[in-house]
Order: sequence, then C-alpha cells, then structure tokens
Amino acid sequence: MDARSWLGLEPTHNPMRWVLPITPGISTPGPFLFGGCGLGAAIAAMEATAGRPVVWATAQYLSYANPPSILDIDVTLAAQGRSVTQGRVVGHVADTEILTVNAALGTRDLPTEGTWVERPDVPPPDACETRQPRMPGIESIMDRIDVRLASARSWEEMAGNPMPGGRSMLWARMPDLLEVSSGASLAILGDYVPFGIGQALGQVGGGNSLDNTLRVYRLVPTEWVLLDIRIHAVAHGFGHGAVHLWAEDGTLLATASQSTIIRMMDAEMAARMAEMVQGDGRPGDGVGRRVPRGAAGVRRPAV
Repeated sequence: MDARSWLGLEPTHNPMRWVLPITPGISTPGPFLFGGCGLGAAIAAMEATAGRPVVWATAQYLSYANPPSILDIDVTLAAQGRSVTQGRVVGHVADTEILTVNAALGTRDLPTEGTWVERPDVPPPDACETRQPRMPGIESIMDRIDVRLASARSWEEMAGNPMPGGRSMLWARMPDLLEVSSGASLAILGDYVPFGIGQALGQVGGGNSLDNTLRVYRLVPTEWVLLDIRIHAVAHGFGHGAVHLWAEDGTLLATASQSTIIRMMDAEMAARMAEMVQGDGRPGDGVGRRVPRGAAGVRRPAV
C-alpha cells in the first residue's frame, strides 16, 4: 500500500480535482480530519498532477471536516519551470473551505549537499515502550500508527513532569505501508508538535494545528521514523515548534513545523483518561465517547 491508498485519496475525471473521503481512519478521536492527513493528501494530489516530488509544502487549516464527509481537493499548477513547479491546493467540503496548501515540487541535479543537524541517540523501537491511545476504544488514525516512546512521558507520567528543554522523541511507523518513502507519508508523521507541547509543559493536552509546513530533504526507504520534537515557545494561548524526521539509518528525511491553539485537559478529565489507559480500555463516564457527526462546534484537544 502506498500513501495515496493509505489515505484513501481518489482521482476524478478532472485531472485537477481529487477527492478524499473523511473516514475515522484518517481522523482524530474528535472526530475530525487529522491535519497531517490533509497536508499529505494535498501533497499526493499535487505530486501526481505535476509529476514531480514535493520539496516544500505548507498548509493553513481553516475549518474541520468530520466523517463521513468528502473533501474535494482542487489542484492549481500556477508556475511550471524546467525543474520546479509551484502549485497550490484548496480543500473544501461543499462550500466550506477546510484547508489551503501551497507547495514547490521538483528536483535539480546538483552534487553539493550536506546535513548540519545531528540525530539524537535513542534506543531502537523494539526497546521502547508503546504509546497507548489517548481515548481507547474509539476508532481513529491512532489505531493505524504504531508509536514508541523513545524519549517521552507516558500518560501516567506526564502531569507535573515536563520534558527537559521542551524536547521529546518518538519512533513511529504505519504498519499498512511497506515503507515510509514519500512526502505524503512524512506529512502525516510530521504532525506531532501538539504532542510535544503537552510533553514540554508536563500537562495532559496539546492543541489544534493552525498550520503545518513540511520541508523534504531526502527520501530513503525506512520502516520506522524517529520524530525529534522540539517545542520553541508557548505564549498567549499558542504553541510553536518543529519536528526533525530521521530514517532508521540516520538519514535526515524532512523537517516539519507548526503553530497550534493550546488546549489542555483539566485534572479530572486527565485522571479519568489515565484510569482508562490503565484499565480495560473501554470508555467510561463520558470520556472518549464519540462526538456526533457534523458537530463542528464540539472539539476535543488533539494530542
């Protein structure tokens, strides 16, 4: 399965329009479309339309798309040069605009290269604790991503224990994919700044993404990706940070950066969620119950 199939992205008779059915498998427990999946689908649509790989793409998230709606993805190739295509996507459900994406795609034959950031030294995935779902028993994208805590707090340890320097690290893979080797798949895994905010603050919570920018450096086949999450600052109700994405062999694949609206859980909700994680995983006392479809005004924090 490739990233396009993983997302469920479908072409139409119009080569400039694609459709993305919004399913629980690409949504948060909220439930609404996971931001990284929106960016990933836009990248996949532009790559297929332009016939070139993404170099850089940035998404602005404007509204929420709930299952079982259909996201129409309209591609515009605004400028096409010998080696670079500049394009954009508008994603909308009916007449509601959900996201806009701008991107550059292409390759250039230049032998000069280098990497000036260092991959952190962490245990391999098999030696790391599995991160349990935030809301067990609710179908979401979290069921399709295998996440290991390379250097991060578990749900039970998080409260009152901020990660030093605002830095946390995860191993992640998508078992349904043969390998992570596309800009679309990296966009999905790069959407973890909200996770890092809760880790940096030492509080159960995170945020809703306002934007997401992906810069792709080199694609190599890898099953696991190390997410090196660095929170830069939290102020005025917003959080800002970046994620370095590393292959298992130490190759820097890409970086992602985001700004988020901070949303934290109160102590009572955090305690109930911890009980669920430690127990049998069945939602209780209302925690984790699905928001009715179409309830766009009811949102849970994305962690």
